[in-house]
Amino acid sequence: MYAVTTSEDRPSTLDPRAGDAEREARTTQIERRKREHVELAAGEELPSGGRAGFDDVQLVHEALPEAAPEHIDTSVELLGKRLRLPLVIAAMTGGFAGGETINTTLARAAERHGLAMGVGSQRAALIEPALARTYAAAREAAPTALLIANIGVAQLVPQADRPAVEPAEIEALIAMIRADALAIHLNAVQELVQPEGQPDARGWLAAIEAVAGRVSVPVIAKETGAGVSATTAVRLRGAGVAVLDVGGRGGTSFAAIEAARARQTHDSRGVLLGELLASWGIPTLVSVALASGSGLPVIATGGVRTGLDAAKAIAMGATAVGVARPLLQAALAGDAAVDEWIERFASGLVAAMYLTGSRDVPSLRRAARVVTGEAREWIRQLEEDANG
Repeated sequence: MYAVTTSEDRPSTLDPRAGDAEREARTTQIERRKREHVELAAGEELPSGGRAGFDDVQLVHEALPEAAPEHIDTSVELLGKRLRLPLVIAAMTGGFAGGETINTTLARAAERHGLAMGVGSQRAALIEPALARTYAAAREAAPTALLIANIGVAQLVPQADRPAVEPAEIEALIAMIRADALAIHLNAVQELVQPEGQPDARGWLAAIEAVAGRVSVPVIAKETGAGVSATTAVRLRGAGVAVLDVGGRGGTSFAAIEAARARQTHDSRGVLLGELLASWGIPTLVSVALASGSGLPVIATGGVRTGLDAAKAIAMGATAVGVARPLLQAALAGDAAVDEWIERFASGLVAAMYLTGSRDVPSLRRAARVVTGEAREWIRQLEEDANG
């Protein structure tokens, strides 16, 4: 378990003298995997991870909006900071050479537009401290933005090849980007599919609770494509998590990404399992509806492509939305492309707020909406099951 591993049990992975040959081999493998993840996530040929549910939610039109678009307030408070848009640039990258440029570009945008931003998993920097630069660049480019550090839940418990990360190492990751919060990402599907995966999930919840109880910043529990159920949301709240990022079905499918990686190495097991699970999970908008019942702030990540999508997610109970792939693709094209995407997003959000008579985000959260199709059926059946 996270709490029982001590520095006496092993040399710190932050110490560059510890296990040079093993560290070099593992660093090379992680850098390669992170580069492949970014290349595949940004590519045009990645198959869909299933429907997120946005087409199943319609906002009710208000013919007398009694508002002026230029006076609509799109700001929201998240973790004690005021964002000008309810938008989190979702955790994507770092840990390989190109990651520094991407994180810098996205962080500059977060600073310019008053957004939040998460970096990708910082595990690589625990193995090779030189890679810390690929993450730290985000804070240099965004001195006042809400920045979110990132570690995988699998690293919080002992695995077959190494012990759990230590409290000092987690604090080092937070200090690396002077983070305002720590995301613990939950990626059971990816761990199960990838050949380097660590799918032993025994002790995950207890480890999250241990971290949340002693870490210096609030903890976000972040799913990575399969969603969060109502019961899981309640368990995470009980473990001391401050925010839920539902990371639902409908966005980037890491099962599909791992299948593509497996295809390149002729790993038939990874191909078959990744393709089988490519659309596994709870649709994003369903997960928002379920997780919001926990009373925690909810970030709706997974398939958000427009400001209208964001408005629907907020009307279903989200505090903000997270966007990964579209902004990753824009970042690869440069600052102007990122600004253009964010401005389109803001325009769509303002339009939806105006046409529902919502002068601010809290008003939008109360806006009338109609849920149909698959999303309605998911919610209906799960509510019936919960009520016996």
